[in-house]
Amino acid sequence: MNGQRGRARRERGATTIAVIGVFVLGMALMLGATRLGVAMLARARAENAADAAALAAADTLALGGDAAAATDQAAAIAEANGARLVLCDCSGRFATATVEVDVPVLGRIARSRSRAEVTGTVLPDP
Repeated sequence: MNGQRGRARRERGATTIAVIGVFVLGMALMLGATRLGVAMLARARAENAADAAALAAADTLALGGDAAAATDQAAAIAEANGARLVLCDCSGRFATATVEVDVPVLGRIARSRSRAEVTGTVLPDP
């Protein structure tokens, strides 16, 4: 009888340690999932901003604007989408916009590039 009591006292608290271990593991997994979600959201924001900036630049080119006007328009649209325009190559019938978005939790930058083409008849500037 006394032997069982001694063993029960030695094993007391083992379940608490196991529960704490499972809790810490769960918190680490949640932190990893949160960081992954933030990174994916920043990438999607950068892609959307790059698409919008490239389309705005192509629209400006289609309406008869020059490369400088197309770059200004792309920068304004990128900023309106929470990004900053890094590069805008508006030559000929193509407008390529590269934008960056800050990733707040990770301290990194998400970058995306998009290209739009002006097809059909180019309209003169009114």
